[in-house]
Formats: sequence, structure tokens, C-alpha cells
Amino acid sequence: MNITRKFNIFALYLPLALLLAPDQAWALQAHAPPEGIYVHQLAHLFFAAALSYLFWDVRRSAFPGKGWRYLQIFCVLMILWNILAFSGHWLGFHIDNSDIIRPSGYFSSQISGPITSIKVIYYCATLDHLLSVPALIFLFLCMRSLYRSIDKEEEK
Repeated sequence: MNITRKFNIFALYLPLALLLAPDQAWALQAHAPPEGIYVHQLAHLFFAAALSYLFWDVRRSAFPGKGWRYLQIFCVLMILWNILAFSGHWLGFHIDNSDIIRPSGYFSSQISGPITSIKVIYYCATLDHLLSVPALIFLFLCMRSLYRSIDKEEEK
């Protein structure tokens, strides 16, 4: 058996062996404060900047079709989501754990009194899915529209 064939067999069996005998997943890498939140906040800023550039480039290029408009809506909603998430993470340092109570688990959060503007803004920032879910729907509509336009071109 030549060396290439042995390497190919090894390359096929190694992932299988790792899947069948896992030790630890190491899915999360915990960092002591404050470096973890700094990296996370910078990721929000870079993601918003990348989406801003994508929005500008698509708008500048003036691509025709609904798919490109859906992509622009996706970019705007995700930029707003990044701003909201960034603000929520930042405001999380200005409230105590006892300011938001969860009597029946995570899905039943309530603001404990006295109610302040920081608590209300933080609570609203935790509702970031109201921006991210519609954004992902517009991304889906964009991809579907672009796929259909390519499919029509190939049929011609």
C-alpha cells in the first residue's frame, strides 16, 4: 500500500475516531473579566462595520432586483441589532443581578422596583430577537430571490 493511500485512510478514520471517543468539547473558552467582554464588544463593532460596508457597496452598485433590496434590509436590521446588543452588554455592567427577576425561569423576566431608565433600556435591549429574527427572514428572502433569478437565467 502506497503512502498516499495510507494517508487517505488515516484522514478518513481520524474524524470518525474523534467522534466516537470524545473527551471534552471545549466549546466555550471562559476568560476572566474584563477581556472576554472586550473581545465580544469589539466583535459587535466589527460585524456592524462589515455590514455597513456591505450595505454601502450593494447600494453603490445599484444591483437590480428584490433580492438585493432584501439584502440591504437585512444589513440595516443587523446593524441595529449590533447597536442594541452592544448597548445591552454595556448596560449590563450598570445594573445588579437582583434588578431583573425571573420567577418562572428565563422566559418570564421582570424588572424589580424601583424602575429606572437604565433598567428599562436594559430590559428592552434583551429583546434583541425582535430585530435579529426579521433580519434573518430578510436574508432568507434575499437568498431565495437571488437563487430564483439565477435559476430563471439558466432556463433561458
